[in-house]
This record gives sequence, structure tokens and C-alpha cells, in this order.
Amino acid sequence: MTRFIYSLTLLLLAPLIAFYLYHIRGKKNPGYKAHFSQRFGTVSSHLPQEAIIIHCASVGEVLAAAPLIKKIQCQHTAHPIIISTNTPTGRAEINKQFKESVHTCYLPIDLGFATRRFIKRLKPKLLVVLETELWPNLFHYANQVQCPVAIINARLSDKSLRGYQKFSSLSKSIMDNITVLASHNDEDAKRFIKLGLKQNKVITTGSIKFDVTLSNREIEQLKLLKSQLGDRPIWIAGSTHPGEHDQIIEVHKQLLEKTPTALLVIAPRHPEQFNPVAALLTESGLNFSRRSGEFDANNPVLLADTLGELKFLYGCADIAFVGGSLIERGGHNPLEAAASSIGVLSGPSTYNFSHIYPQLIAANGAQICSDKNELFQQLSLYLHDNTAAKKLGQNAHTCLASNQGAINRTLDVIDSLLEQ
Repeated sequence: MTRFIYSLTLLLLAPLIAFYLYHIRGKKNPGYKAHFSQRFGTVSSHLPQEAIIIHCASVGEVLAAAPLIKKIQCQHTAHPIIISTNTPTGRAEINKQFKESVHTCYLPIDLGFATRRFIKRLKPKLLVVLETELWPNLFHYANQVQCPVAIINARLSDKSLRGYQKFSSLSKSIMDNITVLASHNDEDAKRFIKLGLKQNKVITTGSIKFDVTLSNREIEQLKLLKSQLGDRPIWIAGSTHPGEHDQIIEVHKQLLEKTPTALLVIAPRHPEQFNPVAALLTESGLNFSRRSGEFDANNPVLLADTLGELKFLYGCADIAFVGGSLIERGGHNPLEAAASSIGVLSGPSTYNFSHIYPQLIAANGAQICSDKNELFQQLSLYLHDNTAAKKLGQNAHTCLASNQGAINRTLDVIDSLLEQ
């Protein structure tokens, strides 16, 4: 499949993509309707030329990349930074993390005319893309203006490898347009090489997600929250999705039968789920407080209806469940819990973090629960055995600490590209 056929196919699908983003996603989150022309390559006049463009697909990537981006800001003050994203929540997190110190925009859909306009107008000094956002037209037009393309924190599962191999000609074109790729581990590196990436373009740096830490401000916020919640058994369900919310609520109702003082902190993954989860809690008969409002210590549930707080919210609990895993979603980042020495429970679907969970499990810092019944059993154990819960959390943190350093190694890669 050539890039021409890919581009033509995408062009034919463009009306459906636009309808989906504006009307379907926009109905759930009006932020999708804002700055909509940027999806098709319109470039805001305030965006600077010859910037470092760093693409973070959504909130998770923004949070993971934030420490790296701040180091780039310190070391390369002469170069403005544009952080692009795909989602309104990603854009909101960029504004929260960096205020006016960076520029932000939506990355255009990978239509030929859109990405050509985007790259031709901005003439970036360097294009940095997190993880596996592999866009044929974006990379092609970046190369046309002699802009290096760096893929960092890169990962590629066996399943994704097989998918790309079905379109080997297009995949080879993508690989040819990558200047350097910093992979999570040697296995990921080998998969990219199988797709046609030259071996001298690959370096193994580890995952920057292991370099997660709490800022002084987050530590102070955590201390304040702990004082409000009091001394009681607490578990947190972070980054939960529809299909999981009701299971989490059911598990907590079971826990309350054995431990009436137990508190559930539930943090839906997407803000458009805050009110639906509130409705589910009301329907279940459980009283709850909202993080955005006043906390009532008599309530058995705290709904975390705020953005960007999950990393320190994990630290208020005795044990954490990481969502997107009781449904076939692939899971979310367990290392945010590990950063606060909180042990991790997960459902069986963890393929998005297949490079992290095996290490956490081997270190006895995380456990996989096959379903909600096993989740209930493990929660019952850890909420009644504080020593076991602390040990699980300490093991998780030890695993995290032993894998840190990827940010500095990745920064060396970026430095070398900017010095060329």
C-alpha cells in the first residue's frame, strides 16, 4: 500500500472523520468543536516558525512527557516549543502544566494537504513524537523541509507489528522518514527493525513513564487531602471507563458489608464521564462527595471529578486499582500509583502497558485480577492487612526507581539532533 493510496483513502474518509469528531465526540465534550480548523491544517498566526514540535496524543502522554519537556525548555532556551495533541483534555493539561511558556495546537489529521500546510507554514526545527503515533504524511513532509523526526518512548507490540506488516510498503515508507527512534526496550527495538527501520537509527532508552515523580505542590496537596479523608481503609479506582464504573461500585458495596468505614475514590478517565458516574452512584444508593466540592467524611465514596490530579490522588489510598483493564481497553499507567508507594491491582487487559506490568508483577508490586470477584477478594485482603498493602506498595516503588533514567537518556538523543 503506497502513501498515495493511503492519502486517497484518508481523504475519502475525511467527511466521516470530521462528523465523528465534531458531532459525536463534540456532543460528549464541546472542546472537540473548538479550534476545529486546526484538524485540517489551519495554523494559528501566533505559532512560531522553527520551533521544536512535540506531539503528545492526549493527557497520559502530556503527563509522561512533562518532565522531559521542562528539561528541554531549560537546555534549549533559543528554540520555542509547540506541543500538539489530539484531544481537548490533552490541550487543557498542556495549558495547566506549561501556562504561557509553550504554544499549543491540535495536530492535523494526516491528510496530505493538511500536514503539508502545517509543516510548510511552521518549518519546525525538530519533530518529536511520543510512543507509536506513526503518521506517514506528517513524517514525509517533515523530511521534505529537512526537519528531523524523533520517535521517543517508542513501543510496538507483537499485535501492532503484525498489523503494520500487512501494509509493509507503507510501513517501510514511515520507517525511512524516521531520523531516530528511542525505544522502551530491546524487544520493541527489534520489532521496529522488522518493519524496515535501519538498526543505526534505533537506541534503547527505557520508558520515560518510569521517571514519574510528585512535585512539591502535589505532595502538599496530598498531605491536605489525607488530613481531610482521615484514618480509614481507602482504595482508589483510577482511570475507569464505562463498563467498569458499575463493577467498581458493586465491588465497593460488597466491601462496605465487611468494612463499613471503607472509602472508595473513583476517578473516571474522561471528564464527560463525571456526571454519568455520579448518576450511577446515586442510583446505587451510595452517598458520595465530589472532589470539586466539599468532602463529607461520612460518605463512603469520593468522586474525583477534577483533571490532572490522579497522580497524587493515588497516594491517599492503601491500594490502587488501575482502570481500563476490567474491559478490553488495554489498561492505563500503573506507575503513577507506584510513585507514591501504592501497590497496584489490575484487571486482565493490560496490553497498553505490556512493557511495564511484567516488571511490576515480577517485583511483587502489582497483581492481576481476572474479574470483579477476584478484585473484591484482593481488596478485602489488602484493606484488612496494612502490612501486606505497604509491602506491595514498597515493591512497586522499588521497581519504579530501578528503571528510572530514561528522561536523561532521551534528552541526550534530542540534544544531538538539535546540534546537527
